Amino acid sequence: MEIGISTFLEATPDPVTGQPYNHAERLRNAVEEIVLADQVGLDVYGIGEHHRADYAGTAPAVVLAAAAGLTKRIRLTSAVTVLSSDDPVRVYESFSTLDGISNGRAEIMAGRGSFIESFPLFGYDLQDYDELFEEKLDLLLAIRQSEKVTWQGKHRPAIHNLGVYPRSVQDPLPVWIASGGNPESAIRAGVLGLPIAFAIIGGMPEKFAPLVNLYKQAAARAGHDPSKLQIATHSHGFIADTTEQAADLFFPSTQAQMTVLGRERGWPAYTREAFDAARSMRGALYVGDPEYVAEKIVLLRQNLGVDRFFLHVNVGTMPHKEVLHAIELLGTKVAPLVRKALA
Repeated sequence: MEIGISTFLEATPDPVTGQPYNHAERLRNAVEEIVLADQVGLDVYGIGEHHRADYAGTAPAVVLAAAAGLTKRIRLTSAVTVLSSDDPVRVYESFSTLDGISNGRAEIMAGRGSFIESFPLFGYDLQDYDELFEEKLDLLLAIRQSEKVTWQGKHRPAIHNLGVYPRSVQDPLPVWIASGGNPESAIRAGVLGLPIAFAIIGGMPEKFAPLVNLYKQAAARAGHDPSKLQIATHSHGFIADTTEQAADLFFPSTQAQMTVLGRERGWPAYTREAFDAARSMRGALYVGDPEYVAEKIVLLRQNLGVDRFFLHVNVGTMPHKEVLHAIELLGTKVAPLVRKALA
């Protein structure tokens, strides 16, 4: 089972001091995190694309490339690329370039995006939300399949027997489908025979079992072997030397960011009671000491059969040294415990 880190490069104000978090500093810190994750034996590091002031991750491939030459084995992925509002040619070129720099460690995680800022920014109509993703995913898969591409769609000019370069070291360049729990996304990934990543940030992870089954059934009907398809999950969490430390460190930034998002989306106030309930054994928050977090990941594997787990660190702004310590504990303590239990 692969274990790694995901982040949106949060750059929210410090929840204690109120001081803003400089975007440039967050980007440099991300490179340091990736290098440490590689050193402590983690398998993958993913950066999500967002286009708003409280995140610095507008160009994941650039940040990942900055760390590629400083690392040896860790896989480097978007988490996610908002494919609906991007150009598949440029997406492929960026990540095939990253693949070359890293000598075959790049991946693309393609999603429709739970945030919509990129659509007006790049001139797309939200009424075309679903259609844009389907069309651009089709083009991206055509590009990774063939050096010369002939393609025609509705929302992008046609391509007539043109080459897209550089070609990736990996053949084909891995493309994952990311989903927040949409059944249509699970079916789409299964039909295409693509690996899928589920964002589980609330409720009980075991409730995603029907979506996993839907994905596997769709894959089998389309002629793919479900046992050869990877399934990942991404959940918020934090690790410290004790569970109490982890909870107390992680709550202020999480509450601050969830309050911002709650105002935008009409969610109820985010309380400590809700936070503590979510970090229970069957909850979606992976917050605790290494033994507790490892136990939760093993339970996740038993319930959903996942092959890869992303711990999303951090939600909101946290002290960089604490984030580094959490990454170190994930690699040196949690991952060995999980692998031993699964063995």
